[in-house]
Amino acid sequence: MNRRTFLQALMLTATGGLTSLPAWADDDEDDNKTSTNVRFSLANTGITNKHVVIVGGGMAGATAAKYLRLWGGAGVSVTLVEPNPIYVSNIMSGLVLAASRTLSSLNYSYTNLINNYGISLKQASVVSFDNTRKIVTLSDNSSLSYDRLIFATGIQLDDAYGLTATDYAGNYPHAWQSGPQTSKLASLIANMGNNDTFVMTIPAKPYRCPPGPYERACLVADYLKRTGKTGTKVIVLDENTAIAGSDLSAPYNAIQAEPHSFHQAFTQIHTNITYHSGVTGISVTKSSANDGSGSISCSAGNFSAKVINIIPPHRAPSVMTNLCNGGRWAPVNVLNYESTVANMTGIHVIGDASQTTQPKAGHIANQEAKVCADAIIRAFQNQGVDPAPVTNSACYSPITNTTASWLTGVYQYDATSKTMRLWANGAFTDKAIESADISSKNFSKMSTWFNTLMGDSFS
Repeated sequence: MNRRTFLQALMLTATGGLTSLPAWADDDEDDNKTSTNVRFSLANTGITNKHVVIVGGGMAGATAAKYLRLWGGAGVSVTLVEPNPIYVSNIMSGLVLAASRTLSSLNYSYTNLINNYGISLKQASVVSFDNTRKIVTLSDNSSLSYDRLIFATGIQLDDAYGLTATDYAGNYPHAWQSGPQTSKLASLIANMGNNDTFVMTIPAKPYRCPPGPYERACLVADYLKRTGKTGTKVIVLDENTAIAGSDLSAPYNAIQAEPHSFHQAFTQIHTNITYHSGVTGISVTKSSANDGSGSISCSAGNFSAKVINIIPPHRAPSVMTNLCNGGRWAPVNVLNYESTVANMTGIHVIGDASQTTQPKAGHIANQEAKVCADAIIRAFQNQGVDPAPVTNSACYSPITNTTASWLTGVYQYDATSKTMRLWANGAFTDKAIESADISSKNFSKMSTWFNTLMGDSFS
């Protein structure tokens, strides 16, 4: 099986109703123990003395590292630059807030990538890069040379609405990057009492994981009911406005993903949720105790909260400023994810930091990484890029402690617009496909999807 056929097979498997993926584990709490029963030999490509440096060891970076070695062979050396020894999955982290799984169950090490594929791990951060000299400088004062450089850094979150990074690290966590803030927010929610209010915000798109904020609202609302805390409220302040062509009435016509599932969740399942869209002028006033409580004023009104959870606007990290061309995200050619900024040839950006028409989500990051890896290997062999790449976005969203919904969409390259566009039934479309119902069956299948995705990236 050649590289292109293998790539297509992986993507087609992912789109097959989201149910045909092989299970990597049977237990939710064992998700960090990915399958070890499948091994692939490195390809014999004839490529020699090529070095790729990858900045960031999340879904995009880990997948790119693995497939560059797997498809590129021994002649393609890969160094993964990542300051953290463990990757903590953002996917499924909402269940930590709902006390349905542990944060440790979302931990993934780089051991498999190192041992199985010969990837080098450099535990540091990138301070700067010089594309003329093709050198990156690291936080430990060392440097690395490269033939190709991939940024897979994820996101940086703005200081916003009166809160700062110091507040986020303290008692006002956004928890939009899994780790200590996730545990802190879970603790704040657990300490809510009867008649308390949880207020959360959703930034204007694009932001990481389009269904994620709505999922969070559902899981917090479900937890408060499930633990018998009476009179509690969840207030959602969404900065997004109505989506053209939506068949839902305001305010629900602004829901950015799985609109019908979340409309049902907000209006029928979780009646303790109040949802506002098109919200502007958000301003947070912390309590004098600085304990996570306070008030929020905005165009939708004034709200007092026991727990304030803002999700700030996102951008590519500051180390990538020169790749963003004055914007918040890094523009790329989606045929190979190479930067389109002048003098940045040979630098690629994948995952959340890139500027594409695809969602910023873990599954898409995995897919973009494979397209990028394939393109780099082709370049090393003096071959052209694949002119018609296909990616798949898939995601399950827990709605309660036992039920979930899902969405999926296949993205096809559109040569006219030079973008990736949703494709279904032989034509471009504007809408992803969402599940017809919210069910326990979906919740069960969510584990299969998650375990398979994480196994593909980290084992």
